[in-house]
Amino acid sequence: MAIFWGINIRKTIKLRDLNHLSEIFHSYDTYIIDLWGVMHNGIALYSKAIEAVENLRANSKKVVFLSNAPRPSFKVVEFLKRLKMSDKFLSRVITSGEAAMHAINENKFGNKFYHLGPPRDQSLFEKVKKNKTSLDNCDFIVCTGLFDDQEDDLNYYKELLKDYASKKLICTNPDLIVHRGNTEELCAGSIAKTFELLGGEVIYYGKPYKEIYEMCFKQGEQVLAIGDNLRTDIKGANNLNIDSLFIYNGIHRNEIKTKEELPTLLKKYNVKTNFFQKELKW
Repeated sequence: MAIFWGINIRKTIKLRDLNHLSEIFHSYDTYIIDLWGVMHNGIALYSKAIEAVENLRANSKKVVFLSNAPRPSFKVVEFLKRLKMSDKFLSRVITSGEAAMHAINENKFGNKFYHLGPPRDQSLFEKVKKNKTSLDNCDFIVCTGLFDDQEDDLNYYKELLKDYASKKLICTNPDLIVHRGNTEELCAGSIAKTFELLGGEVIYYGKPYKEIYEMCFKQGEQVLAIGDNLRTDIKGANNLNIDSLFIYNGIHRNEIKTKEELPTLLKKYNVKTNFFQKELKW
């Protein structure tokens, strides 16, 4: 399977219900695996997914965890350790926050910025914290998520940003929502979409945009992307013309009751996938 950066070459994809990852593991060199919704639910690790990764590593496969977390990679590693994920899995963790951080540190969008997001994301700006300022005085806005006291009211952000649509907004997490256990939470992507409706320009970091995949694998590698989000994980795989495995009991679980409904769901999001499982299992 040839990989062409930045070119979406349409190919015929036959959808396959995959009982076990072990049926196809030999076909790929590198596995790009989403974290939240595939490996854990924000509260606990998924044991079957852990077993799958253990077997991939035992068969000398390269495993890269690729997350749209709006924080540096080391912060996500710390979080995964708190969930009791073994250190042996954590050598390749890449986040959208890490990719955005490099651009911000290089003053790619200007000097002064306004941080829109919770205090826990401050580590993203450790090297440039002196450049943090107000909305009125900033060159650009960095959105990592919602304020802790305004976690579910997008109208608040519409009012906050309506007079600043002339500025660029850097979105460090394109996801719209996430499930923490059984609770649905808004993500930075929801604010970014609100900002676009105001006429503002958004620059996204993370899946499904190709730049972050360039940090994961090299041309010539046979790659399988595994994720539960059609807008980001599977769309990203489509954008790079790499194979994908869709986990349908994740972020879209309220949209699909049976696997027979999957073709309709894929059509809704205008994506294709090679394989699907309810949960990642070996």
